Amino acid sequence: MLSQIVSALGVVVVAVFACSAYFYFSNKILDWSLPVKDGDIHSAARNLNRRAMIRPWLFIGPALLLLVVYLVYPVVATLILSFYDRSGEQFVGFANYQWAFTDREFRQSIFNNILWLAVVPAACTFFGLVIAVMTDRIWWGNIAKSIVFMPMAISFVGASVIWKFIYEYRGGNDVQIGLLNAIVQLFGGTPQVWISVPFWNNFFLMIILIWIQTGFAMVILSAALRGIPEETIEAAVIDGANGWQIFWRIMVPQVWGTIAVVWTTITILVLKVFDIVLTMTNGQWNTMVLANLMFNWLFRGGGDSGRSAVIALIIMLAVTPIMVWNVRRANRELGGH
Repeated sequence: MLSQIVSALGVVVVAVFACSAYFYFSNKILDWSLPVKDGDIHSAARNLNRRAMIRPWLFIGPALLLLVVYLVYPVVATLILSFYDRSGEQFVGFANYQWAFTDREFRQSIFNNILWLAVVPAACTFFGLVIAVMTDRIWWGNIAKSIVFMPMAISFVGASVIWKFIYEYRGGNDVQIGLLNAIVQLFGGTPQVWISVPFWNNFFLMIILIWIQTGFAMVILSAALRGIPEETIEAAVIDGANGWQIFWRIMVPQVWGTIAVVWTTITILVLKVFDIVLTMTNGQWNTMVLANLMFNWLFRGGGDSGRSAVIALIIMLAVTPIMVWNVRRANRELGGH
């Protein structure tokens, strides 16, 4: 443990030193290569202009390089691989795409992803907003916020393990140690293997992600709510508005931009959901989602780079409209100001 901490600190120190050295020496080299001589005014002015044009690229150059290496290149390589066979050697045209849209498991994954997209972002945003409003009205609001935010510190796998105990089922006459089955049995119901119940098991898995991400939505929306002028709320109260009307007609419209950002962030996270499904069901009982299906085709059974590339491209295409919409909305807001 100690060696890992020391290693991590060493990496941080070396990285900071390397970045500082790069920026210092690159600027020194730029100044040396484009000198400003006192005797030649025109040459000095020309070199100053060139410095001003080149210097920003020294700062964003490493970021652009990393963007190309870790984002642009993988996208292009994935697109090319989608037209090749499982080994990535023989060109097969659109055969992988044809497989994707005729495969039952792929269609089930698409349906499940749509279901996750319809439920999780909306639920997280709604509960986060409601909790943010309610906790601002009670004296122990900060304690409540800390409790709600706490699951954010847990990994998806760790959260799944916790919820496995909640959904746990014991057969025969064994005592039910799962919280949900214990409650059901207490009220005279029949215990169930909840994560194997078709269709509804998807919602049981969604609850885990909602439990984790509601804290994130609450913190962001709580900060936005604090930016609403008190005069607006007071004027609404004087006009006779009740709490419900203030919430929907005063608060929500004024934090709508923040709500859109939170919804977008959680939507992108949902498209990448992987750990929860893998830990809880491994995609069994019709719970497979695209990220897990891509993992299965990429690493299991010898791997199939062609079909996994198709699934990866579909996930990226699903994210693209959301990102475009978000960028356009941000540009409109900046243009409005």
